[in-house]
Amino acid sequence: MNRFPVAISLGAYGADYVRQIGQASFIPVLAAAGVTRIEVREELLVGEDLPTLARAIRDQGLECLYSAPLELWLAGQHQPDPELETTLQRATACGAAWLKVSLGHFTEDSDVAALAERLARYDVHLLVENDQTPQGGRIEPFRQFFARIDALQMPIGMTFDIGNWKWQEQSPSEAAQHLGRHVEYLHCKAVSRNASGKLIAVPPREADLQQWEQLLAHMPVGVPRAVEYPLQGENLLDVTRTQVDALARLGQPQLQHAPEALSHA
Repeated sequence: MNRFPVAISLGAYGADYVRQIGQASFIPVLAAAGVTRIEVREELLVGEDLPTLARAIRDQGLECLYSAPLELWLAGQHQPDPELETTLQRATACGAAWLKVSLGHFTEDSDVAALAERLARYDVHLLVENDQTPQGGRIEPFRQFFARIDALQMPIGMTFDIGNWKWQEQSPSEAAQHLGRHVEYLHCKAVSRNASGKLIAVPPREADLQQWEQLLAHMPVGVPRAVEYPLQGENLLDVTRTQVDALARLGQPQLQHAPEALSHA
């Protein structure tokens, strides 16, 4: 059986903890756990030197994706967010092959050709993710965006966050049917409500894994997938390895998931 590539979004270890010890501290754990790609989170950086971080990632044989809390389009503006340029520069400094951002306030007047001009100057592949906002967390704007992208034959892919659709009461299954062919990166997280009624990300149960299998049927075979839910426990290596193994098996033909595989979640 081939293992499909798995990434870890470093926010999974808890924002405060990651900021406290630095994102580079997790690189050996990820490598030992069988991770393919590290997702560096811009909002969790606390003064790290990006070229140094890039070397540490490269030395462990990991791929790098740079995630930025940037909306591709701001409200009322036809041009891409002016911060995209500096964000691309930071992603390049970090050695990232991919940059992940949110869609933002995309409309029919958004200047997609201007976006192509900005991206052409960088050797970083753009991935646009559905977030939890009304403007960036609904299916229809993404359908319109990728129709424009296809028309111009622009090499832009989608990060499909399974859980984020819930914030705007969108169907992940419907989203996968409409957008699955554009997906190049899959953010995996289950969602539940806490005691106060707030939606939160949680580790998957067996039913969640079965649902994710159905979603993957609409996406390219072996699409890289990422842990985007809490990884907590006394032994982070064991916890990480367990979840990596579970996600690596998703999409394998005729495979049964053992419930005990998630016992450390």
